[in-house]
Amino acid sequence: MALSQTGFGKFHYMLLALCGMIYMDTAIGITLLSFVLPAAQCDFDMTSEDKGWLTAAPMLGMVVGSYFWGCLADTQGRKYVLVAALVLDAVCGIASSISQYFGLFMFFRFFNGFGLTGAMGICYPYLGEFQATKYREKILCWMEMFWTIGVIILPGLAWLLIPLQVRFESEEFIFDSWNLFVLICSLPSLLLALWLLFFPESPKFLFENGCPEEAIKILQHIYAVNTGDAPAGFPIETLKEKSRHNSSWSVNSQKSLRSIRSFGDLQNLLREIWEQTKSLCSAPHLRNTLLTCFIQFGLTSSYYTLMVWFPELFTRFEEFEVLYPGQTASVCEVSSVKFANITSEEELCSASIEETVYLNTLIIGLACIPTSIWLPLCVHRLGTKFFLVFSLVVAGGVTLGFYFVQNATENLILSCIFEALTSLGISTVYCVIVDLFPTNLRVTAAALSLTFGRGGALLGNLVFGFLIDLNCIVPVILFAALLIASGIACFFLPSTGKTELD
Repeated sequence: MALSQTGFGKFHYMLLALCGMIYMDTAIGITLLSFVLPAAQCDFDMTSEDKGWLTAAPMLGMVVGSYFWGCLADTQGRKYVLVAALVLDAVCGIASSISQYFGLFMFFRFFNGFGLTGAMGICYPYLGEFQATKYREKILCWMEMFWTIGVIILPGLAWLLIPLQVRFESEEFIFDSWNLFVLICSLPSLLLALWLLFFPESPKFLFENGCPEEAIKILQHIYAVNTGDAPAGFPIETLKEKSRHNSSWSVNSQKSLRSIRSFGDLQNLLREIWEQTKSLCSAPHLRNTLLTCFIQFGLTSSYYTLMVWFPELFTRFEEFEVLYPGQTASVCEVSSVKFANITSEEELCSASIEETVYLNTLIIGLACIPTSIWLPLCVHRLGTKFFLVFSLVVAGGVTLGFYFVQNATENLILSCIFEALTSLGISTVYCVIVDLFPTNLRVTAAALSLTFGRGGALLGNLVFGFLIDLNCIVPVILFAALLIASGIACFFLPSTGKTELD
């Protein structure tokens, strides 16, 4: 096996660091609005419905972008499509940080989501295609740790930057501390795109798209970096292409090869996207496609909605406990009391985010560390299916428990368990998809499932924003049911982890 002959060493650790930081960057970018909601509330004069639309904007960008980036990566290659997604995220993030109008800010956050979903959907297959079979599953599972680091870094940055007394204000332009926070969080995407330029294209993608000579050169480079020997010392001189039973595969691969040489043929690209879609929606892939799309819908709609709204809920509990010390109330009661006691816009805008809100969100991130270590250490022993079923079903029960919490402490405990389990589930789904689909369909399959997931997150944020102040038991029950149903669907996934580049 050619990948096995490259060894496992310095190159793979550097690649894990790069892809891990890209994944960490997406965690920061996706949940960044959770602190912007309370901080920018008065600058944009936002109601709960406005907040729902704002949190839905990047999710809509993800819905639109997921399939676009996936098909592009499966036809044009992983590396430069990933670079383009990161650059788009960085540029739109910087632009959003200086936006003066709510509509314009929401517009740029839409394109942030558009770029972020490309980075998230491609980094897993890109990393996985450099790994030998015996290392692949465990290496991909370590990506969960980087997501956890991102969830920890975000409230730390927010706590450091948003309370600063930084505000420049003129008749035409306002730049507050929350704008600085958005700006700082946008810069890593640009730096990671530059670092990625020093890494090669996926050898597996090149090999399966008719470029075995280029694939061999990359394998020789990996071998040299890992062992310190000359590239010529790599023991394999040629790669023999596997025979394929699916004739459409060879057609797709030849089309992809032509696309690598010429990026300008839009008609050809659209035809390739259609071929990719037909392959995923027909035997033998249709069953797996439907399962992964449903699992992503249930998991992602619940995770991204609640994670974005957690700081807002902490803020509401904090305000309730200040108004009514010693009393208890549920999430729904806290929300209704909060709005019933607002006497003026000045009173609402004079309040800053309490330090306990930052601290609680930081604790939620720290709570993910045990599961982030548990997953890669035990994935071979327990299997990815166990982690998926366990995390989703228990997370569904925890979500239902939010309706019964009576104070901020109980809300924090359930939030920690929810975040630890659902983020574990998201990372495990990516690991499964990498092994579940062939190279020429891998990123497209991940992108299609992500499209359904982001569609669920879009609907979830809109529903939560409209119902949190009116009838919040409805979204709580809905998200709990979706998580449990997704966990049950995981029982029907096949075993994975059996392919490698010959």
